[in-house]
Amino acid sequence: MKILSPRALRALEQFNAAYPWDHNAHYHRWILRQLPRRFSRALDIGSGSGDLARLLVGRAAAVKGIDSDPAITAQAQKLTPAALAVTFTVADAMAEFPADSYDVITCVATIHHLPFTQVLTCFRRHLAPGGTLVIVGLSHAQTPVDHLLGALAIPASAAMGWLKNKGRPSPRPVSMTAPTRPADMTFDDIVRETRNVLPGARLRRRLFWRYTLVWHHR
Repeated sequence: MKILSPRALRALEQFNAAYPWDHNAHYHRWILRQLPRRFSRALDIGSGSGDLARLLVGRAAAVKGIDSDPAITAQAQKLTPAALAVTFTVADAMAEFPADSYDVITCVATIHHLPFTQVLTCFRRHLAPGGTLVIVGLSHAQTPVDHLLGALAIPASAAMGWLKNKGRPSPRPVSMTAPTRPADMTFDDIVRETRNVLPGARLRRRLFWRYTLVWHHR
């Protein structure tokens, strides 16, 4: 379904380039609200520039971030004070998944880069009993609800970009320099596969072309 004409789409892309803001970081505070006040070990998959990992260490004894992109991982290391109990590693989440178990596993805008069912199974295996998994993901729009949320997100995203940048053109934040790719799974596909692997998981469509998944390991 085409929501905007090519001309309007080009104008919107130019506006967003001038007033960029990180749609993933928009959900970081929401992620923290899903988590205990204190926990021991956290793992952030697709840690990017490390913004979420640095928030998690405010509650965790230790946080490990992994990302497959060396350039963005180097940025994360550069931006993180040495005193913080956070480590960043360049690794493939499937081939080199960190050993041990974790009280919290987070994954933001990354799972669509990975084999979905296999990585959910891996998360389940490495999440400690009583632990929490939180995913913010992207899905391929298919249903009328998807397209309606996408249409609503367009003016909302532009307004947020203008407000966050205080009406002044700005460079892209470091967190937005990591490689990206479009999602190919629909939300219905994601719900079906998740229920097979993580019974009881809570999934919701969200604004700004995102969905959320929360699962507690009983």
